[in-house]
Amino acid sequence: MKLTVRIAQRDELPALTTFPNDDERNAVTAAYLAGLLESGCTRPEWCVVAERDGRLIGNVVLWTIPGRTVPMDLVLLEPGDLATGEALLAYAADLARSLGAQSQGHVLDAPAQAPQFQRDPESREKLLAATGFTISRDGCRFLWTANDPMPAQDQRLHWRSLTDLGEEPFVDLLADTFTDTKDSIFQAEIAEHGLRGAAERNLAEMQEMDHEPAWFEIGYDERDQPVAISLPARTSNSAVIGLVAVARAGRGQGYATSVVARGTQLLVEAGADEIRGDCDAGNIGMFKAFQRAGYHNFANRKMFSRQL
Repeated sequence: MKLTVRIAQRDELPALTTFPNDDERNAVTAAYLAGLLESGCTRPEWCVVAERDGRLIGNVVLWTIPGRTVPMDLVLLEPGDLATGEALLAYAADLARSLGAQSQGHVLDAPAQAPQFQRDPESREKLLAATGFTISRDGCRFLWTANDPMPAQDQRLHWRSLTDLGEEPFVDLLADTFTDTKDSIFQAEIAEHGLRGAAERNLAEMQEMDHEPAWFEIGYDERDQPVAISLPARTSNSAVIGLVAVARAGRGQGYATSVVARGTQLLVEAGADEIRGDCDAGNIGMFKAFQRAGYHNFANRKMFSRQL
């Protein structure tokens, strides 16, 4: 029984691999992929399937930020057995490399949930390790919905937007906050690009996300000193708090909670009824900030990456 790994055919989209007696999973996953295709997060030629005896038994999809031409991550990994999973991930690495990618990421959420339904996480983690992935962040996911109370706004702060300030004050303040960051991803970027380089890259990446320039703000204290950055945005399937940063001079005063509250308010005013946020599991200050703003830790997320 020969295993074939190939690009999905048009009539195999958006369902890809389906599972018997699992209509909810099949429908939700297909709808998610349809949304990714429509938003430009992926393309038909980035959807990879594994086939045996004329039946699809696995798939993986390359993903990027809308507007980019180089894939960044992998989503919708249905690995089948270990051999099938290794073949899919080898093909995905070659395909991404041919398109100019130098690295590749993937996230694994626990507990498994829609729309990716990542069942059997232990086997998935073993597969990722066997194919060159390492953990870049062990993180926590937070959720606020319209059924939760609106977080109180911090009257100590007044806010000025990217539209008014331009990029330079944001880069300056981000570089300051990165000096002693507890976030493992930021630490890796600082090691590679330096404080200012990492700040410039993170601001540029946030600007590529769906947002309004007026949403990106710096919070100033009563002495008119910049103490916090709020960068809320939207992904293809959710509003997100995005990036939270507090200046060293403003630490210990609850400003991280203030940023989450501010981002929540702006996103709700823009129509969001569900907002998500992430942080390192070891970043206790940020974990508590989400909780104080009324967010719930609904899942944990391991972020993996590999060089291509």
